[in-house]
Amino acid sequence: MTRRKALRGAALKAHAAEIHRRLLALYPDAHCELDYRNPYELAVATILSAQCTDKRVNMVTPELFRRWPDAEALAQAPREEIEQVIQSTGFYRNKAKSLSGFATQVVETHGGEVPADMDALVTLPGIGRKTANVVLGNAYGINEGVVVDTHVQRLARRFGLTKESDPVKVERALMPLFPRESWTMLSHLMIWHGRRTCDARKPKCGDCALADICPSAELP
Repeated sequence: MTRRKALRGAALKAHAAEIHRRLLALYPDAHCELDYRNPYELAVATILSAQCTDKRVNMVTPELFRRWPDAEALAQAPREEIEQVIQSTGFYRNKAKSLSGFATQVVETHGGEVPADMDALVTLPGIGRKTANVVLGNAYGINEGVVVDTHVQRLARRFGLTKESDPVKVERALMPLFPRESWTMLSHLMIWHGRRTCDARKPKCGDCALADICPSAELP
């Protein structure tokens, strides 16, 4: 296979636009696969999703939200009980500590409402920029940035959109290439494609609708 030269400037933006167009055609219904009904539930689910599948998180959160339906309730929950409920998500002690601290600070600092502001969100325990982007984009409809998880990180490099590997640098590289109003959906599209086709170990390049424009495609 002949490797393509790295694209720059207008050519790179055109490449990004075509990737976006094709992904939208493939996954018109792409969405956040965590189950939630409000910003509190999404923030909690996203904290739990660290190094855990969305499917597993969705199995755990119904009981968690039944017991502690809002930040006030979760802030008062005994840490040991939180650990028991979320144990199957992995790293449950650290996650329980984060959830308890998150809920307590939301109550004490924000009147029990998850803030719709990046600077405020990233001060909360368990909330980094990626989680804040998830909450802002999906619960509040605010395109503050691009969620860069392992799928987005991998696909951005494979698509030739960036050579960076650090999530913050990947996000900075992606944002100028796509319209701001598309940032939240872009993450969903890349995550869906990463889960369904562009696997980390064995990408299905022969079945990929983007193979002809992907500089990393491994084709016969």
